[in-house]
Amino acid sequence: MAWNDRIGRRLKFRDLQMLMAVVETGGIGKAAGRLNYSQPAISKAIAGLEHALGKRLLDRGRKGIELTPYGDALVKCGSAVLDELRKGLASIEFLADPTAGQVRVGCIEPVFAGLVSSVIDRLARQHPRIEFQIEVKAPSVIYEELHARKIDFAIVQVRAPIDREHLHIETLYEDPLVIVSGAEHPAANKRRIRIADLADEHWVLPPGNNFAGSLLAKTFHAEGLKPPKIAATTHSAYCRAFLAANGHFLTLFPAVMLRVQMKRMSLKILPIKLRSHSRPIAVVTLRNRALSPVAQLFIEHARALAKTMAEDN
Repeated sequence: MAWNDRIGRRLKFRDLQMLMAVVETGGIGKAAGRLNYSQPAISKAIAGLEHALGKRLLDRGRKGIELTPYGDALVKCGSAVLDELRKGLASIEFLADPTAGQVRVGCIEPVFAGLVSSVIDRLARQHPRIEFQIEVKAPSVIYEELHARKIDFAIVQVRAPIDREHLHIETLYEDPLVIVSGAEHPAANKRRIRIADLADEHWVLPPGNNFAGSLLAKTFHAEGLKPPKIAATTHSAYCRAFLAANGHFLTLFPAVMLRVQMKRMSLKILPIKLRSHSRPIAVVTLRNRALSPVAQLFIEHARALAKTMAEDN
C-alpha cells in the first residue's frame, strides 16, 4: 500500500495506540479503561483506521475480538514504531544524563544467577539511576518477547534451532556444566572420585528430555554403566541448588551460576569431567534493531565479565 497524503493525514499515532490497547486487553471496554477514553472514542478511532487503510482490522469471534491479517500486520508495525520511539526518548535522556535510562533484559534462571545479576550489581553501583527490567523465563518465551520487542535483548544458553534470519547471536563464552554436591556430602570429601562412585547417589535434575539429563546419561554410558535413577526433578535451578546444599542430592549446574551461588551456599564442584559438557552463552538481539545507549552499556559490561568467567573456566 503506497503512502499518500490521505493515509498520512488520517493515520494518527494515538489511534494506533488505541488499536494496540484493544488487542492487548482483549476488548474495547478494557482498552477504554486503561487509556482513560470512552468506548465510542476508541470505536471511532479504529473505524477511522479501517477507513483510511480500506481494510478491516478487527473481527469478533467466539473468543472475543480478534485481529484480521491486516490488523496483525498493522499491530506489528505499531510495536516497532513504539519501540523505536522508546529508544529515541531513551537516547535523548542518556545524552542529557548518561547515568539514567531503562534496560529490558530476558534471560534464563542460571544465567541470571551468575552473569546477569553480577552485571546489574556493577552497573547499579556505578549508575544508580539506571532502571533494570529483568524477565527470567523459558528460552521459547524469551525469544517470543524479543520478537515482540518487549525486551531489548536476551542473554541465554544457545540451543538449536535458532532463527538466525531474524536474530543476531554474539557468543560471550562457552559455559560448562559441572557435577555439584553439598559441602557435607560424602562425595565432596573424597580425594579421588569416579563417575561409577556416583551411580547409587540421589540426583536432582530438570524434568523431561534436557541437556543435563542427556549429558549425565552419556557420561555413565561411556564408562559402561547404566544412567543413575533420578530421585527428584524441578525446573527451578535454585531448588536444585538448595537440595544439593542440604547434602543429600547431587545435581548438574552451569558454571556461570555457581560463580555467584557457591559463595552463598555450601556447594562443591566434584572433579569429574562430563562428555561434551559446555554450551555457548550468548547475547541475542533482533537484526536491524538499534539498541539504546543503556542497553549497549549493559552488553559492554556483560562482555567484560564474560571474558573474566571464560578465563576462570
